[in-house]
Amino acid sequence: MTRIVIFDGYTVNPGDNPWSPLAELGELTVFDRSSPEEALERAADAEIALTNKVLLDATVIARAAKLFGIGVLATGVNAVDLQAASARGIPVCNVPSYSTVSVAQHAIALLLELCHRVGLHDASVHAGDWQKSPDFSYCLSSIAELEGKSLGIVGYGAIGRRVAAAARGLGMQVRAAELGHARSSDSEVERLPLDQLFQSSDVITLHCPLTPETKHLVSTARLALMKPTSFLINTARGALIDELALRHALDSGTIAGAALDVLSSEPPRDDNPLLSAKNCVITPHIAWTSLPARKRLLEITVENVRALLSGQPIHVANPDYARATR
Repeated sequence: MTRIVIFDGYTVNPGDNPWSPLAELGELTVFDRSSPEEALERAADAEIALTNKVLLDATVIARAAKLFGIGVLATGVNAVDLQAASARGIPVCNVPSYSTVSVAQHAIALLLELCHRVGLHDASVHAGDWQKSPDFSYCLSSIAELEGKSLGIVGYGAIGRRVAAAARGLGMQVRAAELGHARSSDSEVERLPLDQLFQSSDVITLHCPLTPETKHLVSTARLALMKPTSFLINTARGALIDELALRHALDSGTIAGAALDVLSSEPPRDDNPLLSAKNCVITPHIAWTSLPARKRLLEITVENVRALLSGQPIHVANPDYARATR
């Protein structure tokens, strides 16, 4: 039987999303977590390797002499050295569109949290502050309305479009960045150059992949373009943002607030500058974790593995793999 190894399965299945459909396809070994040293050891006998965030770099791939397929338990494939996989003739298959609804919903939740600071007020009430108040109503922060405000979307794919639909329901005006091969003639949404989008939007929300070109896309210079009343939302990848630059922008009032579900290092180190930044809401990379989304992820992963076993891989992130000789 084909040896299938999952390097970090816990977040996909903490106990409510059984691996049984995948186990039917081969000899399945699931590790909840793997350190870099453990990943190197555990890759040795893998024929199909599945990872979410454990790094499968050139060293790990070279160690896996029997490997003929890699599956990423996510949409983004930055945890895998695609060049090293392609050089070995190994297809890398991702899971597209499984979390679109959940991530878009979380992005809107983060935006509404910045507008209403629900968590702040809930904590205050539970601390007894309402009982002590002389008034029937009190505010610990300003409350923002989104009607008529502009939302700038960086990355107008499936998630970006879903966020756009929700934002329009809130009365917002939606525009998207011109990125890569995006065409300005797209009639669905107005396209603006990236700097112009940052300059003119009341809210910027990030939904693009992390690539060498998009790393630190949110820089000191771009943050300086934003309105002092504007918000920044990130449910994509942490390294899209220069975190020290964002810390300075928040603390200085260059922008009004940020809400993030991702950071450059996860879990964050104690010295991450955003952990103590002003007006910065952070959730622990949970936008994708609804049970329906995780079930879809597993279903598509099973399809990916079945396709790898048949020699006809699908959802391939490195199509140049086929040029290598195995």
